[in-house]
Amino acid sequence: MAHQIVIIEDNIPLSIGYQKIINKTEDFKVVAIYDTCEEALENLKHDNPRIVLMDIELPKMNGVEGTKKIKQINPNIDIVIVTVYENSETVFDALCAGASGYITKNTSQQQLTFALSEVIKGGAPMSINIAKMVVQSFRKSTNSILSDRETEVLTLLASGKSYNSVAETLFISVNTIRFHIKNIYEKLQVCTREEAIEKANRERLI
Repeated sequence: MAHQIVIIEDNIPLSIGYQKIINKTEDFKVVAIYDTCEEALENLKHDNPRIVLMDIELPKMNGVEGTKKIKQINPNIDIVIVTVYENSETVFDALCAGASGYITKNTSQQQLTFALSEVIKGGAPMSINIAKMVVQSFRKSTNSILSDRETEVLTLLASGKSYNSVAETLFISVNTIRFHIKNIYEKLQVCTREEAIEKANRERLI
């Protein structure tokens, strides 16, 4: 059975061109084309796509926000970004929002079908430069001002755990957790848990 694909692209001739290429294959079939994310979201459950080809620059809701909303509704849908500028910050943002990879708008028929096949196999079609940006964004700083234990405590708090739960997870007392939190606040120069988590995320400390 062919994998179902939805195309979200406001360049209609381009989306029709993609549709013709995709429907020539045995493994994939375009079930719907939309020129806005809003319309695609309204029909997402009915279309039930395996892959969404998502344009970045769309009227109203852009491709980054559209990617977030689709992944919230169905995390199992793979989203492949369609872009003109492959190394833009927007592509990077879309990948961080949950996209599986991207293709450029001048991609060849062979590259398009290869990218779709790669995504189905669990791959992530993207350039080396974008891949490096994604890896770097998730790499913790090697010059962290936090100790290993403080990093563990703040990471667990950032995941939504309570002081008691963190203490149980790390096999230490709640008073010790409070001691570490005090040190974390002083080092990061913040006053609340939310500020500490936000700053630690921004500086890639957790």
